[in-house]
Order: sequence, then structure tokens, then C-alpha cells
Amino acid sequence: MSIEPPAKFFVNSGLVSNPVDMFNLVRPLLKQTVSYRYIRGGAAVSRGTGWVERIVMGRPSVSTFFTPLSICLNVDSFEHLEFETRPDQLLVYTLVQGDERVVVEYAPVAEREDHDQPVQQPLALPAAEYVQMELTAFDPDDESIGPEKGSGRVE
Repeated sequence: MSIEPPAKFFVNSGLVSNPVDMFNLVRPLLKQTVSYRYIRGGAAVSRGTGWVERIVMGRPSVSTFFTPLSICLNVDSFEHLEFETRPDQLLVYTLVQGDERVVVEYAPVAEREDHDQPVQQPLALPAAEYVQMELTAFDPDDESIGPEKGSGRVE
């Protein structure tokens, strides 16, 4: 008879190596503006602020990337995740792979009048100034698409 070990118990901080737990911990970052620092061998290599567009697990072919326009986190890219709660009750996430670390925090966007610390706010995009587009894959066998069928213009 095998007895499974009890689930680990974390309160406000911890180190997680189970991909499902890692996914659940970083899931609140989805559609948030975050700041990130990339550290290799103890030295800061890069830093920035970006928008978490996608979080995946169980898809090893999907890369993790950090850019100001888009961040994709694949929890399978990392050995473990360290997390801790800041005094302002927001989390600091440290994704670790070998001697490489990516520290991710909610980005300070606005200052509160009654505090010295920044307050987290969602990234505001005025709808009138941005257009959302959906791109689909080109199917060469689709007879409804081709140079003889259209002018190449988007209407």
C-alpha cells in the first residue's frame, strides 16, 4: 500500500517545483503590467516592464520570452519558482533555471497621495487608438484565397 505524501503548505512565501503549483502561482500575473529583471550568474543582464499576455504549461515547444510589448511565461522553462510577499501585499516571483533567474513583480504605475509606495494599476489602452487584429494561418489549399481571387487589400 502506497501512501502519497501530503501536499506542501505555503503561506506568503515559498519555493515551488511542481509545474501545476508554479502555474497556479503565476496565473494572477496574466493581463498585468509587470517589471522584470534577468539575472545570470548573479549579475543583472537585463530589465524592463511588460504586459503578461500568456502563461502556459505542458507545452515544451512554447518559449518563455520577455519584451515590453508581450510576455509569455512557460512554467516548463524553469526548474522552480520562489515567491515572497512584499510589505504592500503584492508578490515577488523569482523563476529559476540553473544560474539564471528572472525576477517578476507587479509594475509600479501610479503614486498614491497618502503613501510613498507606488500602487499597481492595469495598463490602460484607449480603445479609440488601438485596433485588435486576429491573424490566422494561411492554408495554401484554400481556393478562396489567392492572387487571382482578390486585390491583396484589407477592407
